[in-house]
Amino acid sequence: MKFITSIIITALLSFASGLFTVLPWYTFSFCAFIVAIAIHQKPIHSFLAAFIALFILWGVLAFIMDNQNQHVLSTKVANILPLNGSYNLLILITAFVGALVAGLAALTGSYVRKQN
Repeated sequence: MKFITSIIITALLSFASGLFTVLPWYTFSFCAFIVAIAIHQKPIHSFLAAFIALFILWGVLAFIMDNQNQHVLSTKVANILPLNGSYNLLILITAFVGALVAGLAALTGSYVRKQN
């Protein structure tokens, strides 16, 4: 139950921090860090909860934004990168990068809590 709660709270806090603030893109890592400190779990569970939360959140948000402009920008960026113009792969990479940052922040938070 803690695992699912951690996923939901991390996703909601990250979404709210991106929506209602003018802070940088990596603000979600602070949310994952705080949730990992607040909800006591094993370090691997904290990492996975934040990873899953941000992978889904960033993947869905990137897909929605990309779909609104008919994949024009993402196709151009995917052509610059070695992705053969695959905007879907670019969205997956984007979601993975955000998820990895959040997962590492939550892992750090879990280890900080373990110290105390």
